[in-house]
Amino acid sequence: MRTSGTTAMHSSRVLPYDLGLLFPVLFLVGIGIVMIYSASSALAMKKFGSDYYFLKKQLVFICLGIGALIVCRHIPYTFYRPLAYPLLAAGIIGLALLLWSPLGLTAGGATRWLHFGGLNVQPSEFVRFAMVVYLADSLSRKQDQIRIFSIGFLPHVVVLGVFSVLMLMEPDFGSVAILAAVTLVMLFAGGVRLVHLSASMLVLLPAAYFLMIHAAYRLKRLMSFLNPWDYAADQGYQIVHSLMAFGTGGIWGTGIGKGYQKLFYLPEPHTDFIFSVIGEELGLAGVLVIIGLYAAVLWRGIQIARRAPDVFGALMALGLTTAIGLQVCVNMGVALGLLPTKGLPLPFLSYGGTSLLLSMASVGILMNIGARSGM
Repeated sequence: MRTSGTTAMHSSRVLPYDLGLLFPVLFLVGIGIVMIYSASSALAMKKFGSDYYFLKKQLVFICLGIGALIVCRHIPYTFYRPLAYPLLAAGIIGLALLLWSPLGLTAGGATRWLHFGGLNVQPSEFVRFAMVVYLADSLSRKQDQIRIFSIGFLPHVVVLGVFSVLMLMEPDFGSVAILAAVTLVMLFAGGVRLVHLSASMLVLLPAAYFLMIHAAYRLKRLMSFLNPWDYAADQGYQIVHSLMAFGTGGIWGTGIGKGYQKLFYLPEPHTDFIFSVIGEELGLAGVLVIIGLYAAVLWRGIQIARRAPDVFGALMALGLTTAIGLQVCVNMGVALGLLPTKGLPLPFLSYGGTSLLLSMASVGILMNIGARSGM
């Protein structure tokens, strides 16, 4: 009697969804709905004749994203373990189709989307997820030999190199940087020797510098980042207008829908630079709320990783959390002029299907790992 009663009480306390993770995510998505409409309505009216064009598509993405979250919440996270190598293969195939098939869609000088009918899919977002699953599986299986260079370090860096070369051909330097950072974090957490990681940094940093200065458009972006006002008419245009948006917003903002920079001044106001629109219309107060919500998501993800029931779950939770966190930091850093311009969406807030679906699926997986550890 006492045992069954205790079990019933424990079951009643266990919620099917982690509210500490779910609430901030849903708040971010809800704010995103409002800000996407505000940022895109003028552009949508001009290009498509309807100010609701992007909003309606985003609502479809959100419904699919919530569905992905629910499904992934109830699929045991160990389900992904045998899929590690098939996911890697799918990522390589996606990037190959992007580069060498008619399905690749070029915009803004880069080929980063696969076009299927009326849908655009960004393979680099999927590659990030595939890499996290692969690293979590491989590192957890090799724990006894993780400190051996040829086992714990080299194979994972080779896989990273393959994906990096393919993504640099798009070109997509920003996604490569995030993928490399996620890989290094997971290798460190997985127990790879620090001397191996340090040596890799001695190789990666000069390589990144070489790629930066030997591509004319990247060099211009770097120069405009250092002094955007001297390049306000070309490479510094985005940063200048983003900073103007934040400056105009002040403490409380101009009000939702009353921003000025989104009116054909700030490029991609509903995707890469939605944070700038938030800064202008919601001000510092709105920006702090957004940062607080992201901090809650990342803190919960770290807690889940620390309490995961096994090494695979811990590494997977850490990888997914790190990927989201780095994308947030890079997007905000670009909008605030703290990093060179990179075309990366803001998770849960920016317009776009691939990023939102994978971000919501990642949250569902985190919830499943947390539930298995009693969180």
